Amino acid sequence: MLVTAYLAIVLLLLLCVGLELTARRLTPPQPAQTSAANPAFLRFQRVFLRAYLLALWADWLQGPYLYKLYRHYSFLESQIAIIYVCGLASCVLFAPFSGWLPQVLGRRHTCLLFCLCYSACCLTKLSRDYFVLIVGRILGGLSTSLLSTTFEAWYVHRHVNVHDFPKEWIPSTFNKAATWNHGLAVGAGLVANLLAEWLHLGPVAPFLVAVPFLMCCAWVVLRDWGKEEAEEHEGDKQTPLLGAPNGGLTRMTAKARFSRSCIDGLRCLLSDKRVMLLGGVQALFESVLYIFVFLWTPVLDPHGPPLGIVFSCLMAASMAGSLMYRLATSSHYRLQPGHLLCLAVLMAFFSLYMLTFSTAAGQPRPHESFLAFLLLELACGLYFPAISFLQSRVIPEEKRAGVLAWFRLPLHLLACLGLLALHGEVSGTGGGEGGSGTRHMFGGCAVMMLAALMAVVSLFTLGRNDSDLRREAARGEGDMY
Repeated sequence: MLVTAYLAIVLLLLLCVGLELTARRLTPPQPAQTSAANPAFLRFQRVFLRAYLLALWADWLQGPYLYKLYRHYSFLESQIAIIYVCGLASCVLFAPFSGWLPQVLGRRHTCLLFCLCYSACCLTKLSRDYFVLIVGRILGGLSTSLLSTTFEAWYVHRHVNVHDFPKEWIPSTFNKAATWNHGLAVGAGLVANLLAEWLHLGPVAPFLVAVPFLMCCAWVVLRDWGKEEAEEHEGDKQTPLLGAPNGGLTRMTAKARFSRSCIDGLRCLLSDKRVMLLGGVQALFESVLYIFVFLWTPVLDPHGPPLGIVFSCLMAASMAGSLMYRLATSSHYRLQPGHLLCLAVLMAFFSLYMLTFSTAAGQPRPHESFLAFLLLELACGLYFPAISFLQSRVIPEEKRAGVLAWFRLPLHLLACLGLLALHGEVSGTGGGEGGSGTRHMFGGCAVMMLAALMAVVSLFTLGRNDSDLRREAARGEGDMY
């Protein structure tokens, strides 16, 4: 496995370079965008990306050795499953508040709260106490929820309401962030491997190294980001409201916005079958990914691969899938995102079906499991831009936040139920590690992915002639996800 991992990362990086060069060659030259020639916009974009990319880098550093750290502390697989469940449950509980907190604390202050919570989460990894580690995962769930919403909310607000830049320029910033994000994920695996294995600092080292980057992120937010949050709240407090105590308007406004967003999102979800089917696909596909995040380390680690390099391989496979999506939807091939979503779900189903055989008790085949994991990540690279495109076309922009919040609820619940089922099966067999429990879990994930495939087919049967589900070749040629 050692040689396989190093060979795989080299081949995957070469594949990514080849796909990038091919995509650039086949993509017709685009006229220079006005945003690229606007120095004020470029300065604002750099200020945002400095903080956001530091946050993403700190987040990715914690990926390769989380499970390994818990095993290093001699916890059983069933105990580790409970820790992961606590993290997912905290995501469910804190997800609604992640949209509400910026309205109460301010967007900039909520980003600072993210840095503090995630730093505390990393520092809890120094403890071997089970309760402290659970608290750390709960903080991690809160931090993940804030990372996925708060930074984007700050940027969009400043872009539109403060700088008054055109809304059409917003995707260019998040396209840059997405491109950097893939590279950061691959690099984080390499750095984590350097710290944990090459320098023999142990699996806790990447978590400790993440803390200075989070502090740098907080410093950038404090130093470079604007003061508009305090000014907005001052303005809110000065607005009179009959019968309300001082400051009551701000709290009432935040609560009203949150409630209205949830209600409007639920109405949109129930009134449009296309939205319902998209939500089903997302819940099934991404809950399987959460279970995969838990299982990949115990499947491969007994065979001695460098986990940081394996993590980089998985991220490079995801990057390759994203580049394939960009190439497939270009004017040269003109494939539709719906077709690629169907292909991604089918590939994921096939990879999980492979894993039900390669993880058989007493007959593990780690090389086949590794190949299946790479195929699953390749499917992820196709899935995320495809589902994002379809959501942007089907869900009204003003209701999108509320609808996506409802999507995440069954997503996390399914992942929690899957890990609890694994915990029960492992505990019921006397706490044994691996074995049939992992195989049965992959079998269950394959069934869930088959259900997701049926939902995708139903979606495009329902909207066979629906222009909202199709991508026009002439528009958005430079769109990247």
